Amino acid sequence: MRFEQQLNQKQKQTQKLAMTQELQQSIQMLQYNTDELLSFLESKVLENPLMELKVESNDYETPIKNTPKRSSDDEPEENNWINQVPDDSLSLFDFLIKQIHLNYRDTHLRQLVLFLVEYIDVNGYLTISLEEAEKMTKTTSIEMLDALTLIQLLEPIGVGARDLRECLMLQIEKDEEAPDLAYIIVEEYFEELASRKWDVVRKAYDTDLYDVQQIFDYIQKLSPNPGARFNQEKEMFIHPDVIVKVREDAIEVLSTKRGAPQLIFQQAYFDKMNQVEDKEVKDYLKNRKNEFDWIKRGVLQRGNTILKVAEEIVKRQTAFFLDKNRPLVPMQLKEIAKAIDVHESTISRSVNGKYLETSFGIFELRSFFTTGLAQKVSEEEVSADTIKKTLLSLVAEEDKNKPLSDQKLVDLLLSQEIQVSRRTIAKYRDELQIPASSKRKRYDRK
Repeated sequence: MRFEQQLNQKQKQTQKLAMTQELQQSIQMLQYNTDELLSFLESKVLENPLMELKVESNDYETPIKNTPKRSSDDEPEENNWINQVPDDSLSLFDFLIKQIHLNYRDTHLRQLVLFLVEYIDVNGYLTISLEEAEKMTKTTSIEMLDALTLIQLLEPIGVGARDLRECLMLQIEKDEEAPDLAYIIVEEYFEELASRKWDVVRKAYDTDLYDVQQIFDYIQKLSPNPGARFNQEKEMFIHPDVIVKVREDAIEVLSTKRGAPQLIFQQAYFDKMNQVEDKEVKDYLKNRKNEFDWIKRGVLQRGNTILKVAEEIVKRQTAFFLDKNRPLVPMQLKEIAKAIDVHESTISRSVNGKYLETSFGIFELRSFFTTGLAQKVSEEEVSADTIKKTLLSLVAEEDKNKPLSDQKLVDLLLSQEIQVSRRTIAKYRDELQIPASSKRKRYDRK
């Protein structure tokens, strides 16, 4: 058998985009929000001596006057504002340790208390079982239980609980205004109460559904995470990228300079260094000037792209800015991309983390994009946002003793020429965290 190998040549033409470093960084700059862009530019300024960064001051900041300092001893306690500022720098662990050293004597029992505190999580729950703690400390169960009891006497109320039920019981026990049966019902019928099997609870204590409803309402006001207030994140300030001003029936979209970084070229330094007769110095200056030019172009292009996208969004969502109900029409990224002749991914980068300021609030550009549902009763689509707002309104106005079923909500929406399926209603309820009708039912006395 004879094998032959044949070689031939073919010419094939392909087109692909070469991602240069400049192009990659331009894409990154578009994706950055204002704070991220500022950090990026600050790092570039450190590398490039020809680049200076200037940021417009925030119009909302209150200027601090240079007033003479006074000692806190010069003022009475009630007028000394420094001492009135709460110390929120303490963590839950530090707060508990401080109380332990202040309230309990240095004994063997306090050492056990300090040991258990190491296993309190940020929400205030004990994450180790008493049996494990006994083995690790080689102590008795009674001593370990006493130590836990001492922890549960500390602030915040509910700290040291081993589960949600115990956490609620600790709070009920220390509340003089708690309903009479609240503690024992949570202790013995917590699962039934939570799952709304209230007939079982009612029969067990020979009471009525109204009393069970009052206890359930009371428990809703208790804290499931007593340590959460020690872990609150600091507020983040938002620098809007565009401002929308409504004048009568006209809408104007403006780019904001507040908080926006500005690049300044160090021309004097460049001219001085350019006089040095050294090829390496001249090449270095040329490269740094080119870097400055393309970064400045990238920042300018980023601002122009965001402004164009915002203008197109406002053009399509005019009713949102003129109507007090703030309705949104269905809108997709590809519609805006086609309108301003860019790729859909460019629109996605332009709206994520970019904000629009109005006289009635600040909104992320992405929030104006919403899907729509086709309607048989009308030719126009209805946005999911409109359906959700209507759904919230219907549930808010319903008779809580006879809450609306999903099918009833479907019928009411249809009467408003909004056609949705029962499955869609259930989906939107979950997204809006609206319980089912059986969970919304109340037993109030008329």
